[in-house]
Amino acid sequence: MPGSPPGPGRRPPGGRRVRHLDARGVGGRHHNVPVVTMSRDRFEDAVRDALDLVPAELAAQMDNVVVLVEDDPPADEPQDLLGLYEGVALTERDSWWAAGSLPDRITIFRNPTLAICDTEDEVVEEVAVTVVHEIAHHFGIDDERLHELGWA
Repeated sequence: MPGSPPGPGRRPPGGRRVRHLDARGVGGRHHNVPVVTMSRDRFEDAVRDALDLVPAELAAQMDNVVVLVEDDPPADEPQDLLGLYEGVALTERDSWWAAGSLPDRITIFRNPTLAICDTEDEVVEEVAVTVVHEIAHHFGIDDERLHELGWA
């Protein structure tokens, strides 16, 4: 698997919301103004390619999670947000969880990613890092551990 992901977290009722911020820090050159031009379709392809990098044994363990692409983060989130995990990590699920729970959501944000990258290759790498980072949260790996592993 590629490179390294980041992010702070907070917990809403009934789940976890973990944010992946630009590893280069807040206040960089971007305000969601893309530096790299990449169509939505090509960006979605990069997300699909990143998902294909997840080992089959891990992918088989992912449960009730959907991966989405949005152009920009919600207005109430930092605008340099690259990815967001919303849900209940596998390590925190109990028998009560399965009773009608909506799928967990991993959202990858296109414009902030394009704004921090200089080339399409950098976009592909950053998307792969962000996808892996958010999947790690689905498996219950917190930001502190991701930092220790070099993925934040």
